[in-house]
Amino acid sequence: MTKKQKEKILQIDKLLVKYFGVPERKEDSDPADMMIGTILSQNTNDNNSYRAFVRLKEKYPNWEAIADADLEEIIETIRVAGLPNQKAKAIKNFVLSVKDKFGKLDLSYYKSIPELDAVKELSSLKGIGVKTASCVLLFSFKKNICPVDTHVHRTLNRLGVVKTSSPEKTFWEINWDFPEKIAHRFHTNLIKLGRTHCVKTPRCGDCPLKSICPFKDKTGLKLNEVKKDSFLLLDNI
Repeated sequence: MTKKQKEKILQIDKLLVKYFGVPERKEDSDPADMMIGTILSQNTNDNNSYRAFVRLKEKYPNWEAIADADLEEIIETIRVAGLPNQKAKAIKNFVLSVKDKFGKLDLSYYKSIPELDAVKELSSLKGIGVKTASCVLLFSFKKNICPVDTHVHRTLNRLGVVKTSSPEKTFWEINWDFPEKIAHRFHTNLIKLGRTHCVKTPRCGDCPLKSICPFKDKTGLKLNEVKKDSFLLLDNI
């Protein structure tokens, strides 16, 4: 990350905290729970991914049991989350890979190594991408690392922090020397902005970052001018 990028991120962070506040940091979540929950959350809404997660918990006594479970059974259990074939394979491969490497489903090793090394090693596991790996490190291990989903990727490109073609490229560009101690609030608040104001057709009229945003195709739309029904689709924007 360049000095200019770091200064811009700190400026954005300050304005987002002023607008959204500092998000509450929950107690550490189990890293295996976070890994599987993040896989289930891909390309669906929170309600469906949570239902699938609960069904998995009810179906199996522990995550290690998935190693010996029939793939078709896992697919049917998580079907509500969408993309069940893809996600079931990813979950089963994750469990098998970790058990093969450590002898049990234990991710504590990744807490002990530097952030980017941990991302590289975790994302080398079959079925695990950079976003999923970084979410585990941020939310379960409280590493100062900023996961990049479509919201973060879109907003950082519009704000001129990066000029990248994919969330993964954005991730690697911003996470080299990310400003200390702000990754959790920056990531969380930027997702809020991406779900409320900086959507596909942006609502720039009352955006807290409007004054520093160089995006050329600004609109005069404001958040309170959007029909309530449209918010049902915010997670999929």
